[in-house]
Amino acid sequence: MTGDWEPDPSDSLKTFGAFVQGLREHAGFTREEFARLVRFSVHTVTSIELGRRMPDSEFIERAEAALGNTGALRRAAKHLSRQPGLASWFRRWASLEGQAVSLCTYECRLVPGLLQSEAYVRAVCDNDIPPVPDDELEALVSARMERQKLLREKPRTTFDFVIEETLFVRRIGGVEVTRGLLDHVLAFCALRNVTLQIMPLASEHHACLAGPLQLLETPDGKWQAYAEGQESGRLITDRKEVSRLQMRYARLRSQALSPQDSVGLLERMRGAL
Repeated sequence: MTGDWEPDPSDSLKTFGAFVQGLREHAGFTREEFARLVRFSVHTVTSIELGRRMPDSEFIERAEAALGNTGALRRAAKHLSRQPGLASWFRRWASLEGQAVSLCTYECRLVPGLLQSEAYVRAVCDNDIPPVPDDELEALVSARMERQKLLREKPRTTFDFVIEETLFVRRIGGVEVTRGLLDHVLAFCALRNVTLQIMPLASEHHACLAGPLQLLETPDGKWQAYAEGQESGRLITDRKEVSRLQMRYARLRSQALSPQDSVGLLERMRGAL
């Protein structure tokens, strides 16, 4: 997905970062010493302290242990914004993702953000015009990886993907990046709540030629959709319009390879690299 590329500044991230830096300096550690203690790179520690990167749970727990185990960082982390690195037009949909009981995605431009490897994200950004500044890139990568936790942390939510075969043929970032991407995607395919289907290049029928789309079902049984362009996105709630998109997606799934055949195709692609 492209809609979550441009980072949105987060005051909570900056505040948390300043808090980490203050505790670190009070304990008498340099960034280099602290980085060794928490087993993260100096670059990552710097990015967190400057509010450019969302700290993950491992960083918070290791930092707690290194800084006295007072519980202060754990409490502060609860107030972090969970949406740094998301464009303003995508934030509402990202919030709905976290509540959904079912999420369906069709993509024809890039491998969906929920399935992208970190190296693939960086390779995509290397092609972006104008170039993405380093601090924004780190916020973007952090946001993308944070969103992917949904697939493992919500085992009762079903995630269905239909992806064009050409997106894996293109090899954005080169062979090594593509190899890592395929490994990343195949690992997610092993989850029982994730289904992936490949839309083959040779298909003569295609129900979604109008472009990518996403659908989700809320806990109260309502369906909503999301459509995205290069510089904007649109949340769709009109029932008739959502119904049309559901019909297109259902037909597309019948035209795509089966989940088993899709995994087999990705494994053959991986083996050929």
